[in-house]
This record gives sequence, structure tokens and C-alpha cells, in this order.
Amino acid sequence: MPEIKALVKAGSVTAAALGQSLGMAGLNIGKVVADINSATKEHAGMKVPITISYDLKTKDYEITVDLPPTSQLLLKEAGLQKAAGDREAVAGDLSFDKVVVVAKVKREVLGLDLSKAVLQVLGTCISMGLTVEGKDPKVVQQEVLDGQHDSLLKE
Repeated sequence: MPEIKALVKAGSVTAAALGQSLGMAGLNIGKVVADINSATKEHAGMKVPITISYDLKTKDYEITVDLPPTSQLLLKEAGLQKAAGDREAVAGDLSFDKVVVVAKVKREVLGLDLSKAVLQVLGTCISMGLTVEGKDPKVVQQEVLDGQHDSLLKE
């Protein structure tokens, strides 16, 4: 089955964003866009990866919505629209609890235990210019490795 893959703004996709790809596939653009918005509404405002698998003959299609990237989940938790453009700048601050929330969402996809997922989320914080409880995420990563947050990372 052919596929169309895209990263879309959940809940607010427009025909202009995917119209060319959908039109070339011979799909009903308005219906597909409406179905994408319906399927992605729980992640409204975030960018989410989608895949549209379709049948060339019947024009039947299926929309698969993947989890938003870690960066999008962190922006949502931090209440920000965008990350810092420079690694040295601070875009915002998160509580450690919010880092754990994002790690819990991503850990199943990543196939990691919670502490390893937290370390990976903290790595994303570094590249986005987010601090964690006012600290550099590298410091918090070391705290996790040293066992200082074990009580919060019990599964």
C-alpha cells in the first residue's frame, strides 16, 4: 500500500498543507483533512507524525497517528511555543515531575526502563534550552545516575 508521511500540527491541518500529496493520490482532500484533525485532536497544538496508507484503486485510506516527538511533549509541559534557538539560551524551566511525565509517555515507544527514558528526555532538554528545577539538565542527568531521584523513578 502506498503511504504519505507528514509531520502536521495536530487538530488544525489544512488542505494547503497536504493537498498536493492527497490530490496526487486521488484522495478526497477535504475528507482526509477532516479525518486527520479528528484523529489528532488529543494532541492539539503539537506537531505529530502521521502516516496515510491508501489503496490506489478503491481510494480507501487509513490514518496512523504516532506519538509527538519528545520536544513537542516538553514544550507542552513547559507551556512554551518554541525552544531556545541557541543551546546557551534558556527557553524555560520544567519540574523534574514533568520530565518524568514525558519519559513515561515515551518509554514504551523507546523500549527503555523509566530511568533511562528520563535520561533521554533530559538530553532533549539540553538541546532545547530547558532547565530542570533551575538546573542544567546535565546536572540532573548525573543526579539520576547517582540515584538521587530513585524514589520518583520506581516503576
